[in-house]
Amino acid sequence: MSANTKGNPWALIPFVVFLILFIGSGIITKDFYSFPVIVAISIASAAALAMNRKETFNHKVDIFCKGAGDANIMLMVIIFLLAGAFAEVAKGMGAVESTVNLALAVFPQNLLMVGIFIIACFISLSMGTSMGTIVALAPIGVGISEQTDISLAFSMAAVIGGAMFGDNLSFISDTTIAAVRTQGTKMKDKFKVNFFIVLPAATITCVILGILTMGEQADISQHSYNWVKILPYLCVLITALAGVNVFLVLTIGIVFAGIIGLADGSYQPLGVIQKIGEGMAGMYEISFLAILIAGMVAVIKHNGGIDYLLHLVTRNSKTKKGAEFSIAGLVGLTNLSTANNTISIIIAGPLAKNIAEKYGIDLRKSASLLDVFACCIQGLIPYGAQLLVAAGVAKISPISILPYSYYPILIGFCGVVAILIGYPRFQLEDETKKRTS
Repeated sequence: MSANTKGNPWALIPFVVFLILFIGSGIITKDFYSFPVIVAISIASAAALAMNRKETFNHKVDIFCKGAGDANIMLMVIIFLLAGAFAEVAKGMGAVESTVNLALAVFPQNLLMVGIFIIACFISLSMGTSMGTIVALAPIGVGISEQTDISLAFSMAAVIGGAMFGDNLSFISDTTIAAVRTQGTKMKDKFKVNFFIVLPAATITCVILGILTMGEQADISQHSYNWVKILPYLCVLITALAGVNVFLVLTIGIVFAGIIGLADGSYQPLGVIQKIGEGMAGMYEISFLAILIAGMVAVIKHNGGIDYLLHLVTRNSKTKKGAEFSIAGLVGLTNLSTANNTISIIIAGPLAKNIAEKYGIDLRKSASLLDVFACCIQGLIPYGAQLLVAAGVAKISPISILPYSYYPILIGFCGVVAILIGYPRFQLEDETKKRTS
């Protein structure tokens, strides 16, 4: 690593290469997903290995491999695979349909927008995927709009908002996994901090949705549901909150969902195994992205690029609050550039941890800030996957959804307020306990 604490700006060229490939291809093709992101990262990684001729190529490869094989990265990858397996097995045995149908049966017909937001919150919290939630609920949102005067854009915004709630908080969400592992904290602790930051945003969103759709009513047909199929989701939430190791949480969830599926005839024995494989396969890309990004960042760090970014981002930060705003801005700008909140957290995470350690920010807070502001931006960019999918189902422009995107805006606002008021105030107390224990 460079001896100069200000670092080496030229070491950041691989980041620039990645952004040019990703954003440039998106602008040219008008599709930000036309250029495979894993290819862009691979080319950027090659650029990192080609730099710094003072080092032998073999030594740079060694640095890359050590960074890619870091214990936190490998843990993250395993959790990704298990989370994908659980989500797919639970979905395959009908857990999503039962959850949606149960919620629709519970909520009054004149509060369906509030209901669909809360349903999306619970499903995304359970499934750990905003995209899966949107795919499941967007057609229902379209149906409600067709039977009322509620606009399609408004309905899709409610679905997206609830989806981002779970994406930000779920124990099996790839964004949560990335935030926790890059900061070296625990999921349960990050959840507690994160939950109380975004709870006001969710509450206010419900109030806004209720007021704006007051008097609107739709006759949504009721479908059957089986409460037993919802139990794997509840099991994962409860055991995770109880502090059970995440590997055990996800393994128990997979086995529980598989047993229910076998018992009710949703699966044959081999079918469960196939669903586990499909779920894991769905996480291959994000897993390899995490590995390649970690390797590239290790080389950039060795060349002084991380030192330079740390100096650049924090040079005007004189206080802990200023450093927290730096973390928020860093992950927000990265998300704007990559249009993927998980990738932005993986990229910004190591730098955020450095900032947190330098300014004495509790790592639970830095993990929460990464996730909150990444999900805030992700829920607001019209070229992000969430808005594109919802807009595609509703056959509207993703830009038309933005004026109704109350929840993503509110979580950003709540995140800013949390920084300004220094919430939560736990660091000093925790440090005192550690010294006296």
